[in-house]
Amino acid sequence: MLDAVPQPLKSSPPLASDGFLVCGLGSLGQNCVANLKSFGVPVHAINNTLPDQWEVPHLRHLIDHLEIGDCRSAEVLEKAGIRQCRAVLLVTQDERVNLEAALTARVLNPKVRLVMRSDKQNLNDLMKQQLQNFVAFEPTQLAAPAFALGAFGEELIGYFSLDGHRFQVVKQRLELGHRWCDRRQIHELETGHRRVLCHTPVEIDPARVAVSPSTLFYRWLPDTLLRPDDEVVLIECDAHLRWSGTGPQGPSLPGESPKPLRRGVFKGLRRAIARLRDWPALRQDLFSLGQPSAGGQLRQVAILCGITVLALCLVGTLLLDANAPDDLSLFQAFLYTFVTLFGGYGDVYTALENFDHPRLLQTFGVVLTVAGAAFVGVLYALLTEKLLTLRFEFRERRPPVPEKDHVVVIWLGRVGRYVLAALQELNQPVVGISSHGLDADVLPQVPLLTGDVTAALDRANLATAKSVVAVSEDEIQNLEMGLLAHRLNPHCRAIIRTYDQQFTDRVAQIFPFAQVLCASALSAEAFAGAAFGEQVIGLFRLYDQTVLITQYQIEPGDTLVGLLLSEVAYGYGVVPLWHQPQGQPGKIMPSDDIRLQPGDRLVVLGTISGLRRIEQRQMAPRTWHIHLEKALTADALFDGAAEIARLSGYRLGDAREFMTQLPGTLPLPLYRHQALRLSRLLTRAQVKAKVVPPPA
Repeated sequence: MLDAVPQPLKSSPPLASDGFLVCGLGSLGQNCVANLKSFGVPVHAINNTLPDQWEVPHLRHLIDHLEIGDCRSAEVLEKAGIRQCRAVLLVTQDERVNLEAALTARVLNPKVRLVMRSDKQNLNDLMKQQLQNFVAFEPTQLAAPAFALGAFGEELIGYFSLDGHRFQVVKQRLELGHRWCDRRQIHELETGHRRVLCHTPVEIDPARVAVSPSTLFYRWLPDTLLRPDDEVVLIECDAHLRWSGTGPQGPSLPGESPKPLRRGVFKGLRRAIARLRDWPALRQDLFSLGQPSAGGQLRQVAILCGITVLALCLVGTLLLDANAPDDLSLFQAFLYTFVTLFGGYGDVYTALENFDHPRLLQTFGVVLTVAGAAFVGVLYALLTEKLLTLRFEFRERRPPVPEKDHVVVIWLGRVGRYVLAALQELNQPVVGISSHGLDADVLPQVPLLTGDVTAALDRANLATAKSVVAVSEDEIQNLEMGLLAHRLNPHCRAIIRTYDQQFTDRVAQIFPFAQVLCASALSAEAFAGAAFGEQVIGLFRLYDQTVLITQYQIEPGDTLVGLLLSEVAYGYGVVPLWHQPQGQPGKIMPSDDIRLQPGDRLVVLGTISGLRRIEQRQMAPRTWHIHLEKALTADALFDGAAEIARLSGYRLGDAREFMTQLPGTLPLPLYRHQALRLSRLLTRAQVKAKVVPPPA
């Protein structure tokens, strides 16, 4: 439960040179502290008041020193140990405070790394150009893809772009008769554009589960034969989206709105004709004109004014005809009354100057003039409203609401708009629901329903929807919408946005049908990773864990310098996606036998634990060996030595000498995946080899 009891401040000695400072202990700041402490580094914090609630259990005991004050103050930053900091995370909810604190921190410590929370993209780019060692994120922008992919379905898990290449993470359950079933081993799925991330067999054999430093990656064995009902997670590059969203008429590609729009117009016309034939429904519509509503109040006033004006015209005509001279016809009496009604009181009674006007008739003329002025005002207001409505309808021309297999996004704030844009990019039919209208140039190709959110759910075809995403600023309201959507459509996926990790865990436990995502917890992992100097490109969720797409710029003395990519992958539990030597083109899905050098650029998939292992040089031990019996041909001696040197990092001269002394066991230990791959390549090179497990 939430710890709401204020605790005394902890004092500590000044930060070491590798310490971290977090400014702002809101939801994001607390999660940042928790992630930084998982790296085993000292963490100090600044907040303007003592936090009332701790979202992360025992977090107050993890903070080495909490300073109460304004993080923009140089004195407060000094007390928090800014001069000994390696990085400062500025994550308050006020962007101005973050910016001022960042500038003050840089003045006090020119070498400190600044990680700032800000959604002003132009300012962030300009600041990055002017300030070295600076990065800025917007938490909602980081977390939005996770909401979109959760709504898209279980097949597509991740989707991002890198240097003009499109990557997608997909999950596939193999059905009986699939071309891979009982024919392919897992390593055969890997190509120059595809890597295997996870494999879940229908029946788990403990002997076939590999030991890995990662709880996600490399827990499968490359020589495992794929079976029906096995589940594999793959990452593919530049592959066509196999699960593009389809509407009632098939894939909805950009620019194909005329056909659905035209069909929607004809369908609406047919419904209107059917409505006219339905007398009970028509009577109900007529009766509803008299009911108060936000959109019909002005029309009701106009109808009332019209009836009043007609009645006044009739009464005025009869009064004037009864009291006027005999030569004044009934039609002339109507004209005089009409002119009086619209402001011609003086003109009419000047024309009738020889007429002895009764006081009643003169008073009624004044009433006509006032009523006419009021009617003209209402008429102008009604015409203005109608013209504006027609103008906006003409500008928007939004497509109709999809009939089935669509995603309903409720509340179109910043996160909601990000989610809609991401789903549109995936060709997924969507509909947005907002309590107020959007400008015509905001997501113009998205069907939009406005007004009361609960009432709009019925018009959103929720009964046939694929998913509902509730992303308002109120997590209780999001939960309410998620539960309501599940009641109306039990087969609908409910994606709920929350802000408190403990609340998230409770809701997810009690309502297993809902996918509950805490935006602060998702983003905090990216902020923590960036604090160590890495660039977090994006993130996605895989088996309830956050996977960070992280870029490393290899520098002299870095923990990655001189390592083979196989050692990086299997030793740290990350998946290399992109490698670019300095001054050369990059390569997707690089080979395991590449050795990293200073100046190289490397992009990997990894959890926060994987980034921590890289930061702390915590490589898994290499415990497997290769035993070579003999080379079947003379060429096999040379080819086998080349393969050993390339895949294991063994010196080529030593490898050739070793090949002349077969049989023997390679003295260099390897990782299991590395050893299995080397064994396959040696067998292909006509060298008899087998993998030797570590001693029990």
